[in-house]
Amino acid sequence: MSASVSDAITRVHREEWARVVAGLVRRFGDLDVAEEAAAEAFAVAVERWPNDGVPPNPGAWLTTTANRKAIDRLRRESKRDDRQKEAQMAYDEPVEPLGVIDDERLRLIFTCCHPALAPEARVALTLRMVGGLTVPEIARAFLVQETTMGQRITRAKAKIKAAKIPYRVPAAEDLPTRVTGVLAVLFLVFNEGYLATGPDTDPVRADLTAEAIRLARLIRGLLPADGEAAGLLALMLLTEARRTARVSATGELVPLGEQNRGAWDADLIAEGHQLVRERLAAGVAPGRYQILAAVNAVHTSARDVRDTDWSQIVALYNQLFRVDPSPIVALNRAIAMAELDGPEVALGAIDQLEPTLSGYHAYHATRADLLRRLGRSKDSRAAYDQAIGLAGNTAEAAYLTRRRDQLG
Repeated sequence: MSASVSDAITRVHREEWARVVAGLVRRFGDLDVAEEAAAEAFAVAVERWPNDGVPPNPGAWLTTTANRKAIDRLRRESKRDDRQKEAQMAYDEPVEPLGVIDDERLRLIFTCCHPALAPEARVALTLRMVGGLTVPEIARAFLVQETTMGQRITRAKAKIKAAKIPYRVPAAEDLPTRVTGVLAVLFLVFNEGYLATGPDTDPVRADLTAEAIRLARLIRGLLPADGEAAGLLALMLLTEARRTARVSATGELVPLGEQNRGAWDADLIAEGHQLVRERLAAGVAPGRYQILAAVNAVHTSARDVRDTDWSQIVALYNQLFRVDPSPIVALNRAIAMAELDGPEVALGAIDQLEPTLSGYHAYHATRADLLRRLGRSKDSRAAYDQAIGLAGNTAEAAYLTRRRDQLG
């Protein structure tokens, strides 16, 4: 396959996956049918496009092919229920009202985040079906094995079928009960774009971060009083503002303390800061995303890394840990503690996380840096080796390799 055709297929997959799946779910009401038909359509594209060329309208080609695959499957299974009747009208416009959500992808995310599913199951399923993330990418986001995540998604689909959970677009009054899961989906999609976990993708995927921000803006418009919706949007904006400074010209990750702050997007930072100030003025106890946004506001307020108010960042992480006592939050709090209390204190806190984070590359990378600062070069090198072996992001691996090789 030529590189141009391969790149075209990859680009179209990223752009069209959710739209194709959304249309199939709306017409056939079955996630399994939608996912398998979409996957078959893309498989046909991989087979035919190298010989036939990329069609003038790839999205329409995939939609047509996927619809035919779905109809074929339903006919093979001799379905005689309402899905079969709907399949025969697959090219007609849906008669179900679309509700208050105009955007097709956001509508499907809200539809998939059904409260009958366990929180982690609904987020994982929606990431797979709508976010377009692969099972390995989702597994890395949850810090679990790929097989575990695959089973979790399979069980979620099975529960939907067994409980006959309807694929109804939620009404306006249903949005507040589903928004938590939707925000979690967007947060993880953004994270995958901010620092891609797979070795076969760009280290930073601007397509994912831009789409997550677009959808977060829509949610903010739908639920203007929701503090966490505003907090997540602020967090994304303040993080996205640093994107162009995060990877060097040689393809190496540039950590926050070494970035050219003059290259940061001032407009995104100003918008993010405004949202953070609005939430502070609301006088309501902040949630996870609002606190993370505040942390990023402190970072982006400092003109130089030496001006960073680390005491405020540690205080915010202490507050976040009370809301979300996860090992990832503890790890980030320890990183901030190293700047305030020194690397030895931080290393003691980090080492307590080893049982739960031993398979997480950032844990070993943090240990390696703290050990380096303490002059323990041999131990630091071993930690760098572990981090490099676990890091899927090529830019991050390049940075860690250089840091390891600089050790005496």
